[in-house]
Amino acid sequence: MGRVYTRRVALPVSAAEVWKWHEAPEAFGRLNPAWDPVEVVERSGGLGVGARTVIRMKLGPVPQQWVAEHTACEDGRMFQDTQTSGPFSRWVHTHRFLDQPGGGSVLEDEVDYALPMGFLGQAFGGPFAQTTLQRLFDYRHRVTTIDLERHARFADRPKLTVAVSGASGLLATALKAFLGTGGHTFRAMKRGQNGIAIDVAALEGADAVVHLAGAGVAEGRWTDQRKKEIVESRVSFTRALVDALGTLKQRPKVLLSGSAIGIYGERGDEVVTEASAPGPRGDGRGAAFLSKVCEDWEAEGLRAQKLGIRVGLLRTGVVLTTKGGALKELLPPFKAGVGGPIAGGKQWMSWICLEDTIGAIHHALFTDSLEGPINLVSPNPVTNSEFSKTLGRVLSRPAVVPVPAFALKLAFGEMAEGTVLPSLRVQPTALEKSGFTFVHPQLEQCLRFTLGK
Repeated sequence: MGRVYTRRVALPVSAAEVWKWHEAPEAFGRLNPAWDPVEVVERSGGLGVGARTVIRMKLGPVPQQWVAEHTACEDGRMFQDTQTSGPFSRWVHTHRFLDQPGGGSVLEDEVDYALPMGFLGQAFGGPFAQTTLQRLFDYRHRVTTIDLERHARFADRPKLTVAVSGASGLLATALKAFLGTGGHTFRAMKRGQNGIAIDVAALEGADAVVHLAGAGVAEGRWTDQRKKEIVESRVSFTRALVDALGTLKQRPKVLLSGSAIGIYGERGDEVVTEASAPGPRGDGRGAAFLSKVCEDWEAEGLRAQKLGIRVGLLRTGVVLTTKGGALKELLPPFKAGVGGPIAGGKQWMSWICLEDTIGAIHHALFTDSLEGPINLVSPNPVTNSEFSKTLGRVLSRPAVVPVPAFALKLAFGEMAEGTVLPSLRVQPTALEKSGFTFVHPQLEQCLRFTLGK
């Protein structure tokens, strides 16, 4: 007993452009759902007949290996992948690319599938399969639309070669996949054994540098040794990077250097923009320590302006993704129904969806007017209490179990005082004035996309 599932989405570019996007080796990574990613074991052959993909995945709690081969292809018009081994009795997925008379195109996905065990499999697994396909193609079509719209905005500009530090990190990995689907070249900067030596070969001839390296500030307690690592991985590494840029025969036109909204310290209910001063020094602990690190970090990056390089300082907020960071840590207790507000929940939380983070970096690469501080946050910050309620609502779980401040301080010490407890109500003024469009400006919208809800 089989079923045919069909989904169509209208896209703002030609079928040839949509085909080109799918041809990029990074496209599969972009289509891999954030809420239940699969592990790619093998992928070869592009879109043509004979191409092969092997993935590891879970259907419910059961791990599965899935092997698919491309069994039909008409260049620019369609390709088809067929399961040769996996969880379905039959799976034939046909991708069609159709130009529209008035402009633009339609992407059509048709899946002809059958579940194992015939009637019983359909009776017990049919609703789950249908819901899973609905969630999957909601996500895939949304990502495809976002990417094509963002790439189209700068389609008249030359393709970039972008050197990226911290290339194995969460942000850089997502950025690599996005840039690849736009035809840009991603160069991963290798780090020396001491963590400071700069990969000059990756920098030479690059059009742009995106500097994302740095020890995680929310990973473990801030011992004296850990604080030293945080400073060296940001301040010392950035100093060495700018020094290396000065030695190049051909320098990049732009450096986007990582930073964080932690530069503003603790601000209570104050609305903070790029024009706001850094936080007070105080005793140099917690939020004051992080503020000083960010200020020194940015000062090193700004030295590249003297080399004729446009410098953007990426003051990033709480990036929401299931692949790491705060949301990944919060999901287990919230899914278990024991999540809730932290330290009373009155402190402001300036967040941004991962999709808007990489979109903003892409926008900054091409927008010559963007330089100096750039707040990478949603225009709609929320209190921690509101965040907790919204996450609970999206997960259909209660969110009423409070976490007192003293418990966080006891568990994480100064790190909690610097990263979890400060109140920051930050606005992305520079991005908005430069014409950037957020695809997920509202918290619930972002969480539902990210979690597939």
